Order: sequence, then C-alpha cells, then structure tokens
Amino acid sequence: MSQTQHDHRHLLGAPVKDRILEEVKTYVATQKDMGTLVSILIGNAPEAAVYIRNQARVAAQAGLPFEEQVWPAEITQEECKARIQKMNDDETILGIILQRPVPPQINVRSLQSAIHPLKDVEGMNPASIGNIVYSDVALAPCTAAASVELIKETGLDLKGLEVVMIGHSEIVGRPAAMMLMAEGATVTVCHHMTRSVPMHSRRADVVVVAVGVPHLIGADMIKPGAAVIDIGINQIKDNEGNVSIVGDVDTKAVTNIAGWITPVPGGVGPVTVSILMRNAIVAHQRQKAAGWL
Repeated sequence: MSQTQHDHRHLLGAPVKDRILEEVKTYVATQKDMGTLVSILIGNAPEAAVYIRNQARVAAQAGLPFEEQVWPAEITQEECKARIQKMNDDETILGIILQRPVPPQINVRSLQSAIHPLKDVEGMNPASIGNIVYSDVALAPCTAAASVELIKETGLDLKGLEVVMIGHSEIVGRPAAMMLMAEGATVTVCHHMTRSVPMHSRRADVVVVAVGVPHLIGADMIKPGAAVIDIGINQIKDNEGNVSIVGDVDTKAVTNIAGWITPVPGGVGPVTVSILMRNAIVAHQRQKAAGWL
C-alpha cells in the first residue's frame, strides 16, 4: 500500500481494479479460444445502461469479447429460459450476465438458476452461492468478492480478524460473510432485527456495510483504526435539487477515525466490475477442465 493512500485513509478501488485487469489481460493474451461475454437486458431499463457501458469498457480493457443483447420487454419467462439454454450449449459464449432490473413478469432468481454454473460469471446461480459454504469462492458474487479484495488490500491478516457485516442480502452480505469465514475471519452479521448494531460495530477490526441507507454509519459506530468498506450506493438530493451519490457511511465523519475507508463512488464499484472479468477467466478455466472447449 502506498504511503499517500494510507495517509489519506482512502482505500481506492482504481489501483486494485487495474491490478486485477492486468492479470486478466495477461491470461486472455495466452488463450486462443476465449468466448464472448454476453450481457442480457430485458426491456428498457435506463439505470442498467450505466452498468452495461462500464462492463463493455472494462471488458475491452481486459481484451475480452463483449456483446450486448436487448430482449423485448414483453418476452415470457419460458422464452428467456429457452434462450439462456441455447447460450449454455454454445461454446463460443464464455459467460452470461443478466442485467437487473427485469420486467414484472420475469422471475430473476429462476433465470439466474437457468444460467449454467460454469457460465455464471456474476456468481448469482444458487449453485455458485452454495459453493461458498464449502469455501469454493472462485465464482462468487462480484460485489461480495470486491469487498473481500479491498479488505486484503489493507494488509490486515484475515485470520482471526473481527469483521462486522451490516446487511444480510443474498447477493452481498451473506456471501461476503461466508467468504470472510473461509479466509479465517470471525464474522458477525447484523441486520434490521439486530438489537444494537453500534455495540457490534464498535469492536470490529473491519466493518462492511451494505444496506442502502445514506449515512447510516457515523463516527460513534467505528473503532479507531478500523477498516470500513462501504458498499452502499444511494442517490440523494440537496435543497437545490442537485443529485449526488453517497454511501451508507458518513464518510466525512468516519474518515478521521477509521484506519481505512472506501470512498463512494470510487471504492467498491471499480473493483466489482474487474472481479466480473476475473470470474470470466475462472469460468474459462473450468469450462476447459470440464472438456467443453
């Protein structure tokens, strides 16, 4: 870790992202049979456009072929499943990314289950999430994996580390907790029924927050010197109607206390999309091992 980075206490995503993408690029350059990453957007969701652009740009940086598909908004669940099934059987397709949100007639969990685990670069198939319980974390949900990656970046030893996870969603909180346990950390998971979140968070070496409530975590909830990983992305408006993006942590207040803190934006986000590309490499290796390629 560079001195300046530690002085500012900001755990920036960009250097980690660059390092991961460099590894991916090196691997891709040695392979002749890299398939395409396919992004599926069902209907029109302007909020997904930002993610897709970002994924396409990062894939290009890593040298991975990337294709965007937009399916009609009125498509049926059955038709979606049939299309995904065809992609599962198509060896020129490396991985499948299902953008959210989806139209109301589509059951997103069922579609995630339809994506073959070896093409599940987002780590969203229940089988991929189940593997984490067995400490097979190679194809984990990208945001959860990004938070673990940033904790490692601090140089803290994960063995025996006290981590408090605030938020227990299926795609971030729970898998991140499992991944950290696989690394030897002691993990406490807090959620909306936890009696006293500050009681837990104040004793933690690392606090990971993913709840979607702006500035929920204040300075009084963090132990001096702790690492704070803020996964929240919230849009707030000021009195003039200007919109800004903030995390779940009151960054200004917590910066003077924390040993490390991820800014929002610019912390977990950039790492998440690079993990997606790293997952694509794992998918390629596992498809080869399975004799698909």
